[in-house]
Amino acid sequence: MSSWTVLLLAGQRPGPDPLAAHFGQTWKALVPVAGAAMLSRVAHTLLASAGVARVVVVAQRPDALLVGDCAWMSGNPRIGVARSSTGIARSVSAIAGTADAPWPVLVTTADHPLLTPAMVERMLGSAEADVSIGVVGQRTLLAAYPDNRRTWLRFRREAWTGANLFTLRSARAQPALAAWAAVEQDRKKAIKLLWRFGPLLALGALCRLITLEGALAKVGRRMGCSIRPVPLPQAEAGIDVDKPADHALAERILAGRSSPI
Repeated sequence: MSSWTVLLLAGQRPGPDPLAAHFGQTWKALVPVAGAAMLSRVAHTLLASAGVARVVVVAQRPDALLVGDCAWMSGNPRIGVARSSTGIARSVSAIAGTADAPWPVLVTTADHPLLTPAMVERMLGSAEADVSIGVVGQRTLLAAYPDNRRTWLRFRREAWTGANLFTLRSARAQPALAAWAAVEQDRKKAIKLLWRFGPLLALGALCRLITLEGALAKVGRRMGCSIRPVPLPQAEAGIDVDKPADHALAERILAGRSSPI
């Protein structure tokens, strides 16, 4: 397995974050889940994953995050920090491939406390394309957690939710990042992105005439890079913590695990 740099996104949108405010925190990444800040929990998971060489925490004020539960990160030689710019895609584009974050790069988020080394290793082991996107199928997730509410992208044969795991193998991924940046603020960005590459492709997705793999392959060919989904078998890979109900579910799941990560 290659030696990967992880960009661990820990920033937040302007203004108070609802989940952080609910738990009396300024920063969402510092909200505790099962006794540990989400950022600390995810960082421990990443460092325990085969193939991960270095983790770079990306945030508006990374210095404000490396406190309390996360203070151990500031003295760890495998962890660095970088300031984010406007938008996630632009921040990733500016940092990925630099001396501090050499290729290949895995991107994930601090609000993913259910992440495990097995999920990370499955993602890295399957990331053969220039850009790979971790996803979880609706049937997989709802079979385990039927009451969980996610945003589903519906394609032929299956609906998918994101796993907050993306791999970028080289600078060939930059066109995909530029396209992501162009639609990042749109809630329906997946369909809007497809529309940029032709109405037939977007309508095929809307009418569920094309699979997710087929749609991403077509987008990639038009960008000059390969883009593939990586379906993950773990239902928990599709559950991030954005609201109190997610938080309560994550605490129940972690309470039932034999290992904290």
